[in-house]
Amino acid sequence: MIWLNWRQFRLQALVGALGLAVIAFYLLYVGLDIRDAYDAYRARCTDPAACAQAGSQFQGAYRNTLLFLAGGLGLVPVVTGVFWGAPLVARELELGTHRLAWNQSVTRRRWLLGRMAFVGVAAMVLTGLVALMLTWAASPYDRVASDRFGTVEFGARNIAPIGYAFLAFALGTTIGLLVRRTLPAMAITGVVFLAVQFAVPNLVRPHLMEPEKASLPMTAHVINQARNLGSITGAPVIGGLRVPGAPDAWISRTSALLTADGRTVGGSAFGECLDSPPRTGAGGTFGDTAVCLAGLDLHVDVEYHPSSRYWAFQRAETGLYLVAGAFLTAIAVRRVGRA
Repeated sequence: MIWLNWRQFRLQALVGALGLAVIAFYLLYVGLDIRDAYDAYRARCTDPAACAQAGSQFQGAYRNTLLFLAGGLGLVPVVTGVFWGAPLVARELELGTHRLAWNQSVTRRRWLLGRMAFVGVAAMVLTGLVALMLTWAASPYDRVASDRFGTVEFGARNIAPIGYAFLAFALGTTIGLLVRRTLPAMAITGVVFLAVQFAVPNLVRPHLMEPEKASLPMTAHVINQARNLGSITGAPVIGGLRVPGAPDAWISRTSALLTADGRTVGGSAFGECLDSPPRTGAGGTFGDTAVCLAGLDLHVDVEYHPSSRYWAFQRAETGLYLVAGAFLTAIAVRRVGRA
């Protein structure tokens, strides 16, 4: 059984190994470059002002590169699910070779479990190695940026991608068994798993644990530390805040800007501060706008998770994907007995 699995999988294994080698070479180059830049940043970090400027430049140099890598390498589970999982049974059914495979001394359920175990472990190992290399390459940046909970970054680092790979592979195999056609199964697997990758970080992850809650006064200093003010609709919102005393925390929900009595600040007052604030000559990211908004005695209510929960979230989300993958595997094993 192992020999047969290897014979059928060796081409995909070779392609995966070559892809892994290319990724490893590039991530080694990026990781060493980031470490050189990190050493230069530390050398310039002689006082708070210089440290802030050096940190901003260091993050700006690598933010887009690492975000692109996280997004691109985060698709590795999708690729294994589409090209390794979906054709696993669908091709056998489409070509009719299942009649020979399922009439040997090995039962069809044992045959399926053997195939899924062999290829599924390979998918998890490939994805895990890619995640490990990206985690190593990005570790100096992550220490400075404190954004490990980012929607894209979280799913491409450490152990969570291993769970993603198992679910994607099990999803592809099950869909292939149900659809019985290779190309439609591949397309459906890709679409469904991409939808899962979008839904889990936004709809599931924030609720895996009960969040901490806090009310943050909107002083000029706090506003200037934010990433953005307002929205395309002109709503009085603020984004990219940090919790005092817990700068590495993940803020999972931020209210609109609220007045002292808990009401959303009026759009006209917010717009006036945003578009034509009184000139004070204040510095900072938002300058006079920050001073104007601070004078309105505003605050925001936030829900957040301390950075100490990072590994708990990694384990919880990985476990969620592993359980879901095991459930799909059980469906496939049950179904193959009736195919």
